[in-house]
Amino acid sequence: MEKPERARLFVALDLPEPERSGIAAWRDELVEGRSDLRPVRADALHVTLAFLGWQEAAEAPAIAEAAFGGLSGISAPVLRAAGVKPIPPRGGPRLFALDLEDPEGACLAVQQAVAGGLVDFYEPEKRAFWPHVTLARVKKGVRRAAPLEGPPLSSEPFSAGEVVLYRSILRPDGARYEPQAKRAL
Repeated sequence: MEKPERARLFVALDLPEPERSGIAAWRDELVEGRSDLRPVRADALHVTLAFLGWQEAAEAPAIAEAAFGGLSGISAPVLRAAGVKPIPPRGGPRLFALDLEDPEGACLAVQQAVAGGLVDFYEPEKRAFWPHVTLARVKKGVRRAAPLEGPPLSSEPFSAGEVVLYRSILRPDGARYEPQAKRAL
């Protein structure tokens, strides 16, 4: 009997194109000349709502339906860039992330609706949801990366109104994300 195809899946809030490009250009200035960091590709910048890990690929439509099922009536979150944070904050960071303010709590509401619908597919993290965008990862073998410093991102609040089920394909040069299903808020 053949094993079913597996897919590494996650649900994310996509960033609108002008903001995604602006964040990527700003981040590129911050990481310029840094050989210890691997910037996340501009088209891969997003806010992770639920990381499902390895699932049967054939389950993707059911996972999308479950993830999007509770989103009716939820408004698109209005977010604002709040600064760069190293993760973990102490010791040697593994990555640097753009912290996002969610003053109305709409991003949290979207995340909770998605997570609530996915109870058959994953177990929510124990730590509180934190809206952020991963900007760059520390390359393997680097023990201590210097802080990611520079001018702050001048950002107006922006609305992020699309939730996407992505398939993550791991590659030596970084993961590639393929949309499997989308839902507008």
